[in-house]
Amino acid sequence: MRIVQVTEFGGPEVLVAGQATDPVAGSGQVVVGVSVADILSVEVQLRSGWGAEYFNLSPPYVPGSGVGGEVISVGEGVDPAWIGRRVVTGTDGGGYAERAVAPAEELIPVPDGLAVREAVALLQIGPAALSLIEGAGIKPGERVLVTAAAGGLGSLLVQLAHAAGAHVVAAARGSRKLDLTRELGADTAVDYSEADWPERVREATGGEGADVVFDGAGGQLGRAAFEVTARDGRFFAYGVLGGGFAQVDPGEAEGRGVSVRGIEQVQFAPGEARRLAERALSEAAAGRIRPVIGQTFPLERAAEAHAVIEARDAVGKTLLLI
Repeated sequence: MRIVQVTEFGGPEVLVAGQATDPVAGSGQVVVGVSVADILSVEVQLRSGWGAEYFNLSPPYVPGSGVGGEVISVGEGVDPAWIGRRVVTGTDGGGYAERAVAPAEELIPVPDGLAVREAVALLQIGPAALSLIEGAGIKPGERVLVTAAAGGLGSLLVQLAHAAGAHVVAAARGSRKLDLTRELGADTAVDYSEADWPERVREATGGEGADVVFDGAGGQLGRAAFEVTARDGRFFAYGVLGGGFAQVDPGEAEGRGVSVRGIEQVQFAPGEARRLAERALSEAAAGRIRPVIGQTFPLERAAEAHAVIEARDAVGKTLLLI
């Protein structure tokens, strides 16, 4: 089967297409014929060598932690009725491939009326978005700032915060992304490539700052987003696009009454991840949310897909089609 693997840590060029032996389902497992593979921004950073203190990876390895397609074989103890069904599932790596092995207990059927690519787009960011919204407890009329608002996760948060009755301020880079956030429900869109963007956020929030901040950017942008969090606000620091998580002084946060939550808000036990993913797919099938799929690439062009994400030219989700 065709695969793409990281041959060494480095730039997008270290993603190299190759061949591997077809996997075989073990006990309690299935083999999925992959038609769509998800790409997470963190996979782009891991490929560069970032995150050694958080993740245990060493090249060569096949990246990819979420796929969708049809079940083509099952292992011992698995109901053969799964064969031929459209599913999405998380994988322990190995998603950039024509076939992937997954535990049968982690399979999620794709609802009628929802395409596999939309289901894959929601598989990993859907649970994260729902968890963040639940954790924030947004009340109608509250002011919510979303950074990296035109990305896969950010675009869902804009939709969900708008549906909760919030005044949504979306921060992104460039007119194309800002226009998208307005289409999704943002009341105000600010370009954080402009130096005065924090002042624009303050203006949009009546001078008091945002009651809730979802920081998908991290780095210096995330730090600036913390600065415009209102007193007694809620700050969620889960983004690393800026090279790392936003640096927040616990004493400063406490002095302003700001509660700070980190990446733990978007990390789940398998059962919880499945519950949230099923809910996200149901919401999408019912038309209440929609994943933004900005660009797709064939498997062999995974390096190009990573380059687009790394350059911050991607809008919404980026997927590999196999």
